[in-house]
Amino acid sequence: MKSINPSTNQVIREYPEHSSSEVKTIIEDVHTEWLTWKETSFEHRSGLFRSAARILRERKDTYSRLMTEEMGKIIRESKAEIEKCANACDYYADHAADLLEDQVISSDASRSFVMFQPLGVILAVMPWNFPFWQVFRFAAPTLMAGNAAVLKHASNVPGCALAIEEIFHDAGFPKNLFRTLMIPSKEVKAVIADPRIAAATLTGSESAGSEVAALAGHHIKKTVLELGGSDAFIILEDADMEKAVKTAITARMINQGQSCIAAKRFIVVESRTAEFEVRLKQTLESLRMGDPMDSQTDVGPLARKDIADEIDQQVQRSVAAGARLVTGGKSADRQGFYYPPTLLADVKKGMAVYKEETFGPVVSIISVKDEEEAITVANDSEFGLGGSVWTENRERGEAVARRIETGAVFVNGLVKSDPRLPFGGIKKSGYGRELGEFGIREFVNVKTIWIG
Repeated sequence: MKSINPSTNQVIREYPEHSSSEVKTIIEDVHTEWLTWKETSFEHRSGLFRSAARILRERKDTYSRLMTEEMGKIIRESKAEIEKCANACDYYADHAADLLEDQVISSDASRSFVMFQPLGVILAVMPWNFPFWQVFRFAAPTLMAGNAAVLKHASNVPGCALAIEEIFHDAGFPKNLFRTLMIPSKEVKAVIADPRIAAATLTGSESAGSEVAALAGHHIKKTVLELGGSDAFIILEDADMEKAVKTAITARMINQGQSCIAAKRFIVVESRTAEFEVRLKQTLESLRMGDPMDSQTDVGPLARKDIADEIDQQVQRSVAAGARLVTGGKSADRQGFYYPPTLLADVKKGMAVYKEETFGPVVSIISVKDEEEAITVANDSEFGLGGSVWTENRERGEAVARRIETGAVFVNGLVKSDPRLPFGGIKKSGYGRELGEFGIREFVNVKTIWIG
């Protein structure tokens, strides 16, 4: 496996892959470790996760630089990601015992209740775009629930994968409770088939999710999928435009637009469309593109050349179909996988940027006549991950949010994941939930005890 710096296109380091026999040994070791781990107390697990949080904060600079080198995230966002991982560790250390406490239910028994027991070894197939956060938002609730884990991380962030394993080891977790499998995607099939793997979770593309779900279904194993998104960002006529534009820039440009819950379709009522376009153009053109290690940089490179090529093709196909290019729209003339902030207006149904997920710094404005059409357009998508609504009337915002077909809607706020709240989607954005009370209960046996 090769780790390639996307801002220079230079190889950072090469890592040997695990052989099939090594993979089997690792899974066996993790399963053996789980047999002991599942009997440990919440208090014991919590202490280890607090240690993991401390290590993350102490080594924030080291891990954030590694993240930026491997996938191009600007350094200040990398640092924020490490802090978010530490917060998740603290949250589940504090709350897992309460979230998984036995629930007494009245029935015809003298006593009946529901208990939550860990399933076993969980396979996590994780993406490169948030290489630390995606793993910790899975691992914190999963391990606190008493499970063990094996990680198949994205092949372009092997350094991050091994660093996460190092964190768990240095925090005092059992050596084989969390292990990284250095394998290509084609080897995942054999891992899922292994009888010691109890379930699987994947964050990634539709095609990868479909394949993992099919394989797991064949072996009757549970899956949780968090796939693509094409989040709507609805601006109604009574929105605070200054706040909406400021948040729109963050919502679209975070991680160079390479986020499942990045706002991608900006649906604006006609009376505010021109104003929104002008303000957005000015702000996008003021963003500084450059070295992601520079704290003053606003826009870094995309993670891989194929991602930059794909986003450019989506822009060109949309312009050919009638979209109006307001700014950007051409690959940056510099070393590395850079693509400039791009704004497309007059976007209509059928265009690539209307119907496809755009994984890059491209803003698409869709003008609608009123609130009702805004809701219709927002729901006119194969995806259903997140979305936001902007209006000064909170009751109106809530009413609109209730009608949007997604796993989450934020009114006058940035769509984000939070350890306290369930996260996940519907439609082709996947199923199941991560985080919060619902997330920690995905990989447990919900067991009924009835006593006569």
